[in-house]
Amino acid sequence: MTFTTVYPARIVRTMDPACPTAEAVAVRDGLVRAVGTVQELMEYPDAQLDDRYVDAVILPGFVEAHGHAGTGTVWDSVYVGYLDRTDPDGKFWPGCTTVDDIVNRLREALRDHDPDHPLTAWGLDPIFFPDTPITAAELDRASAHTPICISHTSGHAYAVNTIALNKCGVDASTTVEGVMKDSPGNPTGELHEFAAMGLVASLTEGGGVLSVSPRAIKQYAQNGVNVGATTLTDLGSQRLMDDEGVAIYTDTVDEDFPVRLNVFHFGAGVGPVSRSLPEAAARIVELREQSTDRLQFGNIKLMLDGTLQGLTARVLEPGYFRTDENGMWNVTPQEYLEAFETFHKAGLLIHVHCNGDQATQLFIDTLQTVLERHPRPDHRHTVTHSQMTRPAQYRRLKALGACANVFANHIWAWGDQHLDVTVGPDRARRNNASATALRIGVPISIHSDTPVTPLGPLSTAKHAVTRLTQSGRVMGEHERISVQEALEAITIGAAYMLKIDDKVGSIEGGKFADFAILDEDPLEVEPERLPDIFVRGTVVGGKHYTSLIDPSATRS
Repeated sequence: MTFTTVYPARIVRTMDPACPTAEAVAVRDGLVRAVGTVQELMEYPDAQLDDRYVDAVILPGFVEAHGHAGTGTVWDSVYVGYLDRTDPDGKFWPGCTTVDDIVNRLREALRDHDPDHPLTAWGLDPIFFPDTPITAAELDRASAHTPICISHTSGHAYAVNTIALNKCGVDASTTVEGVMKDSPGNPTGELHEFAAMGLVASLTEGGGVLSVSPRAIKQYAQNGVNVGATTLTDLGSQRLMDDEGVAIYTDTVDEDFPVRLNVFHFGAGVGPVSRSLPEAAARIVELREQSTDRLQFGNIKLMLDGTLQGLTARVLEPGYFRTDENGMWNVTPQEYLEAFETFHKAGLLIHVHCNGDQATQLFIDTLQTVLERHPRPDHRHTVTHSQMTRPAQYRRLKALGACANVFANHIWAWGDQHLDVTVGPDRARRNNASATALRIGVPISIHSDTPVTPLGPLSTAKHAVTRLTQSGRVMGEHERISVQEALEAITIGAAYMLKIDDKVGSIEGGKFADFAILDEDPLEVEPERLPDIFVRGTVVGGKHYTSLIDPSATRS
């Protein structure tokens, strides 16, 4: 016999405008049967009361529309980031706030490391060390004998030591864009964007933000449980063109997997591809048919530009604040047009990495061209990051039926640097302009880009609401959004741009029973305290999963 289980709560916040709050939610066969009062729901046949959440707050499970399964992989490397982080197993890692901290952590890791194998690390943030560039010379202090390769926290640059350069044949004669050189013309050990990073690929094989393994995917999923996320994305997989790579996902994500995982194929912008564009499109269309309730294929990620903090995002005039540079393309505009058009014609959903406003402009112009050639209603193609998108660009995005996934976490993580170093105070004030997008009517979500910044939808909501930098400045008060709007962005808004809002994102009859279980009501605490709300765990398809985070742990 199938029972209807009724879960009373302190309050149920549904994100359904027809019934914003309720006393309880009823679940049957992994789906929401109804919301309402306990008395109403107990009227259903075979209803049973389960009071495990009676003192908790139930929200729709959070949806992270821009994250990476590499959130699990990167922790196999040494963390050397500036900010404190907590890994998926709940271990706290203090940030490396000086160059000496970085060198010392590398030295410590090398004590038990096989000297014949490269040492990989991640999380480097050179923008926090403006007076001491993190070059090969600095990394040689940790080791002159073992190759060291550190990924910047953005995933868009490496720092390597001298022996790593030598082993990979990177020298004064190397002419690849992004290989930084000193005044005599010798490589400094700084490699920006994917063409240059590819020169040392042999050092990082099996690691990095774009690498996946069964263990990494499981860690990523547990990370989701810890922060209340029930739907995650792997926004840019390079493993879907081969059956072995696909099997990593299909063999790992079973009916008991604790999150729903939406895997995007990386279609262009991260180096050489193994198949032609039409072949890749056909492959993804075919894979889409293998999707399950917990694992979804059929979407595409394209990479246009770099990062603001790395000064490689493509920005319009007047360029960057304190330099004449205006960034780098990861694909040419023509290559991008060909990729976008191919995947669009195949009926696939496309999310495009655009940090700078010049990249957003290319997205818009290309989208208009492709829609004129191949009209497609309700495509929901998305500018992801959308950091420097201008009001006029948002108006065109609305007219073209596009979405924007806004990188709200950047406000806190690098807001001070945007105000003072990258784009200056005037443009920083409209950086990650969620309020403008909503005023104009562009569907939005907000995201972490984990592991670039920590996965934590409530933290992301806080950053969009407060727009506080690390130093406590408000970076653009008029771009603040309300807590309700932020909660909608991390639930139904994210579900919409993934084209799964008929299944997840709100607590409504017929949708999956996917919930975040919280100790406190996000609408009843000060916005600055949103990250401090303890997440007990999640419910996915009616199954219960428990957080591994210590309730007393400090969260950012």
